[in-house]
Amino acid sequence: MACFLVPTVEAVVVKVVEAVEKKREANGEETKKETSAQVKIPLSRKLKWLTYLLIGGAVLLAFEHVWHGEVTAWFPFLTAMNDPADTSEMLHEMATVGSSMAGLITVVWIGMCLVADAIMRRANKEEKQTSES
Repeated sequence: MACFLVPTVEAVVVKVVEAVEKKREANGEETKKETSAQVKIPLSRKLKWLTYLLIGGAVLLAFEHVWHGEVTAWFPFLTAMNDPADTSEMLHEMATVGSSMAGLITVVWIGMCLVADAIMRRANKEEKQTSES
């Protein structure tokens, strides 16, 4: 019914956090001296990954709801909004399905970040060993 709204809202919030973090990183790089040769993936880029994952999941869910006729092109756009009993069911679906999907996407993103960090640590370690020898 409207479970795609939960990951959409999370994507909007993450996008705002990403913009703030990107601005903070830009300000920090101007004042920071390059003393470390280690390459790291910035948090703003990782947040962009999460945004893309959430938007992708929301678009797929929205398409599925359009396909089944639960989302229409006319007001109120959600067929569940026509009847109070359906509205209750819609809110329950948002709380269960939407939240679990957004949570699962976030857990997958955390796994992606951990793997990416491990790969970067290994690459930095190999580069350090190569430069020392």
